Amino acid sequence: MRCPFCGYEETQVKDSRPSEDGATIRRRRACPSCAARFTTFERIQLREMTVLKAGNRKEPFDRDKLIRSMQVALRKRPVEMEEIEKTVNGIVRQLETHGEQEIKSEIIGAHAMKALAGLDKVGYIRYASVYKDFCEPEDFNQFLDDLKSVPDQTASYKTASNQ
Repeated sequence: MRCPFCGYEETQVKDSRPSEDGATIRRRRACPSCAARFTTFERIQLREMTVLKAGNRKEPFDRDKLIRSMQVALRKRPVEMEEIEKTVNGIVRQLETHGEQEIKSEIIGAHAMKALAGLDKVGYIRYASVYKDFCEPEDFNQFLDDLKSVPDQTASYKTASNQ
C-alpha cells in the first residue's frame, strides 16, 4: 500500500480488526519513510458490477456514490453514518447476489428507496423527490398518500448487511 502522504511504496500494517458489521477489515498502517499513520478498509467484492443508465450509458458501480446520495437525503436527520454504511452494505450484497453483472440504475434506486423507508421517512421522501423527479407539489401529495397505504417491508436491508 502506497503512503498517501509521501508516496513511499512499502507501508506497514500495525493493527487489523473486523468492522462492527463484519463486512470490512480496518487496518491501521504506518509509513517507515515519513512516519505518518493512516487507516485503510478492505471489503469483499463478489463481482464487478456495471450500472446501465438512461440512454444505454454504462458506468462502473460506485458504492461511494450510493452512500453520498443517501447522505444527501438524510442530511440533518437522526441517522448515524454507521447505519448508512450497514444499509449500503446490505444493498450491495443483494445486488451482488442477483447474479447480474449489469444492473439498471432504476433497480439500484428502488433498493435505495426501500432501504431509506426503513431508516428515515423524511430521508425517504427527499430521495423519492429526486429519484421520481417530482415537478409539482401535487407529486408530493400523491406520493405521501401512497406512502401511508403501504405496509413497512424494510427489514431485509438491515439483516442482509449483517450476513
